[in-house]
Amino acid sequence: MGYKDLSFPSGSTFLVTGGAGFIGSNLCEAITDLGYNVRCLDDLSTGKRENVDLLAGRSNYTFIEGDIKDLDTCMKACDRVDFVLNQAAWGSVPRSIEMPLFYCQNNIAGMLNMMEAARQTGVKKFVYASSSSVYGDHPVLPKKEGQEGNLLSPYALTKRVDEEYGKLYFKLYGLDTYGLRYFNVFGRRQDPNGAYAAVIPKFIKQLLDGETPTINGDGKQSRDFTYIENVIEANLKACLAPHEAAGEAYNIAYGGREYLLDIYYDLCKALNVDREPNFGPDRPGDIKHSNADISKAKEKLGYDPDYDFAKGIALAIEWYKENL
Repeated sequence: MGYKDLSFPSGSTFLVTGGAGFIGSNLCEAITDLGYNVRCLDDLSTGKRENVDLLAGRSNYTFIEGDIKDLDTCMKACDRVDFVLNQAAWGSVPRSIEMPLFYCQNNIAGMLNMMEAARQTGVKKFVYASSSSVYGDHPVLPKKEGQEGNLLSPYALTKRVDEEYGKLYFKLYGLDTYGLRYFNVFGRRQDPNGAYAAVIPKFIKQLLDGETPTINGDGKQSRDFTYIENVIEANLKACLAPHEAAGEAYNIAYGGREYLLDIYYDLCKALNVDREPNFGPDRPGDIKHSNADISKAKEKLGYDPDYDFAKGIALAIEWYKENL
């Protein structure tokens, strides 16, 4: 269970792109805690300097300020690296609808640069962030790999293209690639600020600040919210997965289903707040319901998540209370 008893060859070096972001910084911290070497590559466009500073004193941690859209930067970052965890991407479905060209350059061309650099430098495993958004409008629950619908946003398209490139690089070049379809990840260090902030940290901050959160739509949309520790486990287990499991994408979630309105009232209760939410229009490009079948990741990667929603949200609330 979990990842803290996993072991890699002594002196193993991991490159975490997007390592100053929410998921990336948690990966950097976990891997340095395990005693392995970490290089963090980030251009700080959405990542935070404080996430870098948090680990800056560790002898097995190096920060490279650079952009995955530059192949030379990627080549240098991959030099003598064993495992790449590619988290560098711009998130947010609504923002991608406003900025489709940038999403293509960053999330597709940038990812391709990283895979090419990994191939040329002999990286052992290339693990990359995909997204549950690739399921699009396919109505069946739970979401199962191989049953995808029509895409609903440029962001979703970038992740689908990344998966196709991942498959090709495995088949053509023998690079072991593993796509992780994250389902609504949450937890410590997730940014609560800005128009494109994720819903859980945003609600927590607004409730703590005495504001009234707005729920987009009727609140009856459901999500398979996934605590950050489960995602760390998935990334590290993918690095240990067999060659036969490469070239594919895997659902990374807990396998639960939470309704947004229920979460809102749960947060109110946990924070001792009695406040009704506002309701706004549905967000374009959003999937109404999301719930993952994680049996493929369990079978092929040995993924066995420890943190259900209740356990994760309690830890997240505790962190935000201390850090906001």
